[in-house]
Amino acid sequence: MTRAHKILLTSLLLACVVMAAVLIRLRNRAQDRLQEEATSAPSMGTAAGTPPSAVTLYVPNDLDASLTAVERQIPLPADANAEARVLLENLVQAFHAPGSTHPMQVSSGVNEVYLLPAPSAAGQTRSDGELAVVDLTSALAAAQPSGIEPETLTLLAMLATLHANMPAITEVHFLVDGQPRETLAGHADLTRTYLASEANPEPNPQTAPAAP
Repeated sequence: MTRAHKILLTSLLLACVVMAAVLIRLRNRAQDRLQEEATSAPSMGTAAGTPPSAVTLYVPNDLDASLTAVERQIPLPADANAEARVLLENLVQAFHAPGSTHPMQVSSGVNEVYLLPAPSAAGQTRSDGELAVVDLTSALAAAQPSGIEPETLTLLAMLATLHANMPAITEVHFLVDGQPRETLAGHADLTRTYLASEANPEPNPQTAPAAP
């Protein structure tokens, strides 16, 4: 190999190293930009510039099997189905927040919420209420601690949160990944339709923030 060939080979190797470093740098910048866009983008389909609304989330407390009313300011979409989903997703976020009183390691727990006219006992629809069909994710079911009490608290928290913010919802039925399921994690019954009023939450005055 001549001296000229050695110099050319060395130059090519250096160019490869420099190009690799540049590509890695560009990739890292692209990832950072995507993360910034995801953070700044309106969450869960809410339109940009939507002002936040005052909502009440009912967060379970595993220590005394109660529901604690927590006031939040959340941008809500105009579509009622999307609004119900946003409410429940924010509730699920409270489950895995630091210091949660109902810890569950799941970042997203609701696929969709479908609002339908509530059926009557004879199979006819009523005009005085809505049925919310809540399609939970299998990730939430897998993260749910097994036991009748923690499973029931999860369902009651969802019932109370929906009914408090969307009082037209009178009944709630749960699916998991779009399919009927017997239980949430081995105990709480998912075959039945729940009355939203069954939650009957009693806020914990020691931890619930006062309304502004």
